[in-house]
Amino acid sequence: MLLVLFLPWPVTAQWKVLDVKTKINMRAVHAVSPSICWIGGSNGTILKTTDAGHTWLTYKVSGADSMDFRDIHAFDKQNAIAMSAGESEKGKAKIFRTEDGGESWSLVYQTTQNGVFLDGIDFWDKNRGICLGDPVEGKLFILVTEDGGESWTALPLEKRPATLPGEACFAASGTSILTAGKSSVYIGTGGGKMARVFRSEDYGQTWQVSETPLPAGPTSGIFGLRFWSKKNGMAVGGDYKRTTDSTRNVLITNDGGITWELQNSMTKPAGLKECVDIYHKTNATWNGDTQIRSDNYALVASGPSGSSFSLDRGKTWRLLGKEGFHALSFAGNVGYAVGANGLIGKIDLISTKNKKRKLVVVEE
Repeated sequence: MLLVLFLPWPVTAQWKVLDVKTKINMRAVHAVSPSICWIGGSNGTILKTTDAGHTWLTYKVSGADSMDFRDIHAFDKQNAIAMSAGESEKGKAKIFRTEDGGESWSLVYQTTQNGVFLDGIDFWDKNRGICLGDPVEGKLFILVTEDGGESWTALPLEKRPATLPGEACFAASGTSILTAGKSSVYIGTGGGKMARVFRSEDYGQTWQVSETPLPAGPTSGIFGLRFWSKKNGMAVGGDYKRTTDSTRNVLITNDGGITWELQNSMTKPAGLKECVDIYHKTNATWNGDTQIRSDNYALVASGPSGSSFSLDRGKTWRLLGKEGFHALSFAGNVGYAVGANGLIGKIDLISTKNKKRKLVVVEE
């Protein structure tokens, strides 16, 4: 007798957890290339690999023992910018820069202005960058640089975008602010009555804002942003007090961030997603000016409950792992992810084919 069975294809993609002999908490990661990755963490700690994660160097930033690096942006294996999140009144709103691979760090920005709390940084190129902070005097705190982060200037109050009561940003993954293309930048918020997305097309000099249908509140809203073309992008979020809540938490835009649609399907596992990035099928870099082939990439979202990936621009999701990664960064097909207590993961293979069930014939 012949039995015909339809079995699901096995999921081969999974994170490889790396043992880096540390227990620091990490929410900042930037993969410059498949082999070079920088990580920022608590206690003023920076980690770096230049051999695809096989070995890691650990650096302690002088005078930053109490700092929690919530975002890091690297240009290569020698040059990087690290941003500390924390109350400015306690001397924790600082930005550091290294030019010698992490051996020494220069303090390039600090402030004790009341209410400043830095959330994230990003760069358009090796010179122009932007840093986001929570609202001060009813407007988002914005810093800009034009010399690769050697110096930072606060935007005048009249140029900063106004916020609603309670509205703020989350320094959970360094991706609540995102640069895109040649001069565009996006900011996702929460904290207030609604989650909103601010956008600028002129390096942050002027701003527009869009309301979104993503639920928001004191502990919920948008946590991470990512665009894969000029018009198409995604925002993810949730509630950091209810990290496994099954509320829908994925937004999609098809018009460059003007309007946002809440997706019906939920990530798997459900719950807060703090970051989303793009896995490319190959190592080829992409400059953001052309559409990625639909079969050449996957969107990967991560959070405390686990990570998932989507092959159809966020309409449906598949489980990728249950490790609690707060942030992730991909360079081509290689991704690195970080979490609490020294958790670091690496992945280099995600199937971008929608495989059907496998036909198995069993003879008895």
